[in-house]
Amino acid sequence: MERKLSLKQYLYIGSMLFGLFFGAGNLIFPVNMGQLAGSNVFLANLGFLVTGIGLPFLGVIAIGVSQSEGVLDLASKIGKKYAFVFTFLIYMVIGPFFALPRLATTSFEIGVAPFVSSDQRGITLTIFSIVFFVLTWFFSRKPTRILDYVGKFLNPIFLLLLGILLVFGFSHPLGSVDTALIQPAYQTTAFFKGFTEGYNTLDALASLAFGIIIVTTIRSMGIKNPNQIARDTIKSGAISIVLMGLIYTSLAYLGAMSLGKFAISENGGVALAQIANYYLGTAGSILLALIVISACLKTSIGLVTAFSETFVELFPRRSYQFFIVIASALPCLFANIGLTKIIEISLPVLMFIYPLAMTLILLSIISPLFKHKKIVYQTTTAFTVIAAIFDALAASPAGISGLPLVETLLTFAGKYLPFFTIGMGWILPALVGFLLGLIYSRVIQKQ
Repeated sequence: MERKLSLKQYLYIGSMLFGLFFGAGNLIFPVNMGQLAGSNVFLANLGFLVTGIGLPFLGVIAIGVSQSEGVLDLASKIGKKYAFVFTFLIYMVIGPFFALPRLATTSFEIGVAPFVSSDQRGITLTIFSIVFFVLTWFFSRKPTRILDYVGKFLNPIFLLLLGILLVFGFSHPLGSVDTALIQPAYQTTAFFKGFTEGYNTLDALASLAFGIIIVTTIRSMGIKNPNQIARDTIKSGAISIVLMGLIYTSLAYLGAMSLGKFAISENGGVALAQIANYYLGTAGSILLALIVISACLKTSIGLVTAFSETFVELFPRRSYQFFIVIASALPCLFANIGLTKIIEISLPVLMFIYPLAMTLILLSIISPLFKHKKIVYQTTTAFTVIAAIFDALAASPAGISGLPLVETLLTFAGKYLPFFTIGMGWILPALVGFLLGLIYSRVIQKQ
C-alpha cells in the first residue's frame, strides 16, 4: 500500500516552507509599499501578491509537476550550459551576494540598531553579523533537521510574535487607509508597481531554489512515488502560500495606516520600528527585534542549506560542509554595507533574472501542451534575455543608467517595447519567442 502523509505532516512541511520563504524582504517591503501606495494600497497589494505569492506557488507547482530535483534539473530543459549559469546566478542572488547579507542587515537595523548609539553602529553590526552567520552555519550543518529547526520551532515562534504586533495595529489603527496620501508612482499604475515590488521578496527565485529541500523532506518521510511527491509538494506549498498572502496583506495595510502618525520612512524596516515603538514603547522594540531576528534566521538557514546542496551538484569535488562555510562567511562580509545600499545594488540584478525565472516556471507548467520541445524553451528564453537586459539597465544606479549609450538604448526601449516603462518590458518578447518556438517545432515535426 502506498504511503501518504498525514494532515499534521502537511502542516509541518507547509510551516517549514513558509518559514524558509518569509524573511527580511517579506517583512519590510509590504510595509514600505503600503506607505507609498496610501489609499491605493488595495491595487498595489494585489499586484504584490501576484509576484509575492502567485509566482512562488507556481514555482512550487513547476518543481512538483516536472518532478525535478531543483533549479539545475528544471533549467536543463533549455540547455546544460545555460542551466549551469542560470542556477549559479540564482543561488548567488538568493545566497551570499544579496538575500543572505540582507537578512543580517535587516535583523540588525530593525532589531538591534535602536538600542545602539550611532557612533557604535559600525562595530556592533560587524559583531552581530558574525554571531548571526555562526548560528546560521551551526543549524545548517545537518540539512535533514531543517524541518525540526524551521517548521516545528522557529516559524511558530515567529508567527506568535508577529501576531501580537498585528493585533495592536488593527485593533488601534494609526490612521485611515481611505485618506492616506498616494505617492506619484502609485497614482496611475498601482497594480503594476506592486507587481514589480514583489520581485524584491526574491520568493519566485527561492521557490525554485527550495524545491530540493521540499523534495528531500518528503522523501525522508517515506514517500518514494514521484507522482505522490509531486502532489505532496503542491499541497504543502498551498498551505504556506495562503499564510503568506494573509500576512503580506496585513503588513501592507499596516504601512498605509501608519501614515496617520508617521512620515514615509527610508525603508520598511524603519517604519516597522516606529509602529512597534508607538504601541509598546521599549517592549515593542524588543518584540520587533525578536520577530525580525527569528524571521531572518530561519530563512538564512534555508538559503544556506539550499545553496550548499546545489553547489555540491555544480562543483562535486567540494563537500556540503565546505559550502556552508562559504555561504555563511561571504554574506557576513557583505552585510556591513547597509540595508538601503544592498537593496539599491540588487534591484538591476533582480530585474534581469526575474523574467527568466518566471518564463521557466510558466514553461515548465504548460510543457505538456508543446510536448516538452526544447526549442520552445530556448526561443522563449532567448527573447526574454534581450528584454531583461533593458529592464536591468533601467533599474541600474545613475552611474550606469546615465551613460550616453545606455540612455540611447533605454530611449529606444521606451519607444518600441510595450510595458517597458512599468518594468514589464519582457512580456511581449517572451510571448513572441514562445510563439516562434511553437511554430518552428510544429514545422519540424511535420517534416
